[in-house]
Amino acid sequence: MAESDLNKYLKNLPAGGKLIYHPKIKELIALYPRNIIMQVIHNLIEDMRNKILSSNSDGDLKDIDLSTDGIIPIIYDQVKSICLPSMGHIINATGIILSTNLGRAPLSKPAQEALINATRGYSPLAVDFETGRRGDRDTHVQKLLEMLTGAESATVANNNAAATMLILNSIAKGKEVLVSRGQLVEIGGDFQLVEVIHRSGAIPIEVGSTNRTHLKNYKDAITENTGAILRVHPSNYRIIGFTEEVGLDELVQLGKEHNIPIIDDLGSGALFDLTKYGLPAEPLVADSVKAGADVVCFSGDKLLSGPQAGIIIGKKKYIQMIKKNPLARMLRVCKLTVTALEATLRLYLNEETIAETNPTLKILTRPLAELEEIADTLVKRLSKSLEKKAIVQAIDDYSQVGGGSLPTENIPTKLISIKPLNMSTDTLGIMLRKSAPPIFSRIQQDCVLLDLRTVFADEVDLMADALESCFVP
Repeated sequence: MAESDLNKYLKNLPAGGKLIYHPKIKELIALYPRNIIMQVIHNLIEDMRNKILSSNSDGDLKDIDLSTDGIIPIIYDQVKSICLPSMGHIINATGIILSTNLGRAPLSKPAQEALINATRGYSPLAVDFETGRRGDRDTHVQKLLEMLTGAESATVANNNAAATMLILNSIAKGKEVLVSRGQLVEIGGDFQLVEVIHRSGAIPIEVGSTNRTHLKNYKDAITENTGAILRVHPSNYRIIGFTEEVGLDELVQLGKEHNIPIIDDLGSGALFDLTKYGLPAEPLVADSVKAGADVVCFSGDKLLSGPQAGIIIGKKKYIQMIKKNPLARMLRVCKLTVTALEATLRLYLNEETIAETNPTLKILTRPLAELEEIADTLVKRLSKSLEKKAIVQAIDDYSQVGGGSLPTENIPTKLISIKPLNMSTDTLGIMLRKSAPPIFSRIQQDCVLLDLRTVFADEVDLMADALESCFVP
């Protein structure tokens, strides 16, 4: 690269002192702090300078847009990304009900109201009302969990992986933990259960085979150094065909014979019978307690439809061991989690209304006829407003539960298919994600697809308005 070419591009770099007086930047200064805008401009110019100096060809240089028209939109985007909140209301039109990327389970209205109330000022997170002294933050949810599950005691960690690690570190650190080879799940983000066990300080001992594990496999693996038997419900996948797993009741009996605690990791966890609502059966938390498991853990932000949490219930002596572990302080939940979880659990006190008050269950069981009616209305509106701009139609498809729950369940749904005529589907997808509120969709076969199952009733018009605005010149 000739030095003269580099110097030419370096001389054309815009001056920050001049950019700040540009009419568009003055408009930005009226909305956001001047010092932030100046810092963004300075950093952007420095980035461009470094790109020029590191360029190896004329093509690299030509890709660097030094024009004011090219730079100002970048400044706008960067300033807004710093000054505007990135967490807020979005519309989930992906059809993935428990989307990890989109915050998993939506919170109920009572949980939302409880969060607002608890954040008005101070809150009684860890105080004893009788003495006025320090209390236990678990008291807000402990009695509810005991009542709903039949457990002797309960505590909460910040997610279910943390709960599993905390349990094992408290009960079986330095000892062997027996686990069926077919239950060594990967929990997302490339994190595998066997690594969680290692991090807990316990020693994983795989028993059985991938598809079949027998009681004899557990018996043969027991040694003087066996600290626990861990059963893991494969809530994010299924093995079908020539399979066999040992039932919890058999493991509990084996544990009693050898004085070995049984830990039952239920993953997504269910406090109610899903089959009542036409959904596949999931193991009930109360059934694990009734069967005699010493410690049970499950997620708060999946089927429970609460905040991210790892709920730990079980026999009092083990829960006390867990609560006394220094790791429990490191993995404990904050006042917002406690508040939302308490409000969520209270909904389960009335089983007759849970299908309406639990947002996840309500989405799972929305009648297809309701979605078809919404789809018809939207197609009529959008076909008219987007005439000659896009092809709009309603199509049949399936929603997914996601979030490591009900992995084989395909739920019939209705999609709005948008095939833009004057822009790419990727461009439309980006515009929707940048709309207010942001809308997340799926893209298939050159069409943007909006799954109505995960779009709430009060979001339908917002979604249509945003979609129409994407096609305004």
